[in-house]
Amino acid sequence: MTSTARTSFTVIPNQKHKRSNRRSRQRSNLLDRDSQSPSTLGYFKTLPLEIFQMVLNYLSVKDISMLSMVSKTISNRLINYISTPSGNRRLLLQDFHNLELPGKREGSCILEHYKSLGLLLKRCTLLLPTKDRLKYTHKVLSEVSCFKFNGCPSPLHCLGLECYGVFLQILTAGWDELECHRVFNFLCELSNLPRKVQTVVSSKPGSARKLELRIRLYCRRVLLNHWIHQSDSAFWLTRILKPWPMVNQARLLYIIFGPVSSLDGHVVWQKMIEGPTDETSLKGLADAIKLLYDTEAREWTADDVISLVDELSVVPREWLMENNARLLILSGNNICFTFMASKAVNGRAVELARLMVFLTLVCEKDLYCMDWAVKMMQKVCKVFSTPGERNNFLQCVENAFAHMIMDILQAVLSGDRDEEDSSFLNLFHLVNAQANFHKEILYLTMRSNSNAI
Repeated sequence: MTSTARTSFTVIPNQKHKRSNRRSRQRSNLLDRDSQSPSTLGYFKTLPLEIFQMVLNYLSVKDISMLSMVSKTISNRLINYISTPSGNRRLLLQDFHNLELPGKREGSCILEHYKSLGLLLKRCTLLLPTKDRLKYTHKVLSEVSCFKFNGCPSPLHCLGLECYGVFLQILTAGWDELECHRVFNFLCELSNLPRKVQTVVSSKPGSARKLELRIRLYCRRVLLNHWIHQSDSAFWLTRILKPWPMVNQARLLYIIFGPVSSLDGHVVWQKMIEGPTDETSLKGLADAIKLLYDTEAREWTADDVISLVDELSVVPREWLMENNARLLILSGNNICFTFMASKAVNGRAVELARLMVFLTLVCEKDLYCMDWAVKMMQKVCKVFSTPGERNNFLQCVENAFAHMIMDILQAVLSGDRDEEDSSFLNLFHLVNAQANFHKEILYLTMRSNSNAI
């Protein structure tokens, strides 16, 4: 049985036949692997690369970004396409100064294009680490001069930074905070932003006007303007401000959100000092303060924001009290009350009383309801720990009204009037503010008495 078994083994196919069979299997496996790799291209596997890229020219950028999700192989081909001269010409539109687009909002077409491009690169680089994604993105965009900090000779009339901003917003949407920190550091390294900020916050206001304008445009158009959620805007504004001491934060906040000249776009440093300003000049600052005070801005405490407002009111020198009051009203009830309460707690009753009078003056001038000022005063009165402190504050308010009316009246009687006769107009508004303020107090008192009866 043993020999029979051995004999049966000797008649199996000879070694030569086994060797040829193994080779055929190897060739078959290689063919399978070769056919499997390009199969992820689908019908595109029959097209030469040049024809594939010609097909892409007939697709919209949104369609190309959808195509990039089909497979890793196609995604790699698209990455190669983006880097080609034809891909660059097709995708990196640079008509940033042609804002006259019939039937369209200024620049809307090119902004939408860069949103789509941001989505395309987001999808193409989905599997790469954040560092590599940023490097590749920079490589693609590096030839566009208007995307650079100092790249455009006419930045006020250029959509380059806006396009760069919407591109980055789409690219980084959904990234976690650690990744966004890396993005900010990467942008700072590219633009040398910290050094430029250091220059403007440590020099005399207005001495580097062009650099102030560049910083304002870069921060707003690239980092701040395009976010939908307040938490995202607060994150990026925090990244800009937090590395600096509070006094520099206030200066930087004014550069980014303060009033500018309608002629050349440069920051107007004397606006808050020379005379009363309007809501338009203060709205950007007020919105930024509200953003930082919001609970979603986790790195800021209420004390931080109030200190920032305090520092802001002396940039570049002490503001007119009316402009302080208008900023507080625009910043919202919570910030206004917290600011006033901090003065009450610190025993600054005279200063608080003058601020209260200017709040009534702004309400009168800007047609706000005067009962808001009365309710705000009621809330502040509750902060004082004793009736004596509260009564002293109320007396200071009446004294502030009297002193301010006498001062303006003296200016009117002296005949020192300007072309707009602003002294007489201020007197008119202040007397009306006092009358309407006391009228609301009387209404409130009478309602309380009638309820008691």
